Amino acid sequence: MTTSSRATGVTAPQGFQAAGIHCGIKKPGILDLALLVSDVSGPIAGVFTKNQVVAAPVILDRDHLKQRIGRAILVNSGNANACTGKPGMAAALTMATLVAKRLKVPTHEVFVGSTGVIGRRLPIDCVKSGIPTLFAQLSPRGGHKAAQAILTTDLRPKECAVRARIGGRMVTIGGMAKGSGMIHPNMATMLGYLTTDAAIAPSTLQRAVEAAVNESFNCITVDGDTSTNDTVLCLANGLAKNSTITYGTGAYRQFVKLLTTVSQTLALSICRDGEGVTKVVKIAIEGAETPAGARQVAQTIATSNLVKTALFGEDANWGRVMGAIGRAGVPIEQTKLSVYFDDVLMVQRGMGVGLAAERRIAKVFKKKEFTIRVRLGQGSAKSHMWTTDLSYDYVRINASYRS
Repeated sequence: MTTSSRATGVTAPQGFQAAGIHCGIKKPGILDLALLVSDVSGPIAGVFTKNQVVAAPVILDRDHLKQRIGRAILVNSGNANACTGKPGMAAALTMATLVAKRLKVPTHEVFVGSTGVIGRRLPIDCVKSGIPTLFAQLSPRGGHKAAQAILTTDLRPKECAVRARIGGRMVTIGGMAKGSGMIHPNMATMLGYLTTDAAIAPSTLQRAVEAAVNESFNCITVDGDTSTNDTVLCLANGLAKNSTITYGTGAYRQFVKLLTTVSQTLALSICRDGEGVTKVVKIAIEGAETPAGARQVAQTIATSNLVKTALFGEDANWGRVMGAIGRAGVPIEQTKLSVYFDDVLMVQRGMGVGLAAERRIAKVFKKKEFTIRVRLGQGSAKSHMWTTDLSYDYVRINASYRS
């Protein structure tokens, strides 16, 4: 597996073009509208927020996804188009229809996304006026501007592309994502757009996306919130000309591995760019009785405000980790518990191992990235999550988000 030597991000695979412009939703000079187009229509797969309050683009995309074929994705930032009723649905449909007419494809082949402040009507006239400019600027090198145009409180764009030989052909997967706050499992935790030139069956692509998401975007948390707009879409066009990938084959496993690599890279970029984040910590649970139990323990530790504030304060308070394990709702035997901070054993058979170890883990807590590993001693199941610290800046950013 190698990093793509061609264009980066979503335009790295063959046959994809993108653009990002300012259309007037945000302040002058800030990119706020992105378009991604495949040269040909192909399979598309997606996962969406499980929040019961959903934005108009999510409702529209869920409906379009029933056809399992896509050609383009249009995304605006600066306005979530959420909780906007019938006018919001009309705006989302207008976005898709205008792009579909230019591409001469059915409207259901165009997907839309929005991100920004909830509850304000989308200035659809800005989007309408921007679409001709987007088409004029479409380019195989346009992925970076598109990645910039979907950002909200993010500090930097998030892009990735990798290549590997599958079935004797070189296959590329690219991606871009936005996310900084309202990040938590239960898909999708942000906006993420993946592209591939692989030939793959539509149902197989859906399975692959779900598998990759569960090991990446569903394994990160910044603040425990999920959004009304969370979406991940993956568009394939088959231009790599590999034999069509089907579920359960060796080629499928290779593809999932590649897709997971891109997804995890983007997910960790979201963590590192989280609002006010100064540390990213992997929570690794081993020796659980069931995968669900392992995940529950990991998520409880990862979302504990006491753990997260200790990370920010570089306070090596391992007792907070133990407290989170104990309240995770999973049966445990305390005398079987071990906890490591990186490679430093701090808890053995449920008890702290002493002051010397505490001094060693104090040094670990000063790192920007490290791992907290918990061994439950009950079975062979495992799980992982990435979490971040909770800082003063997180409160500052979100206390004044609308202003």
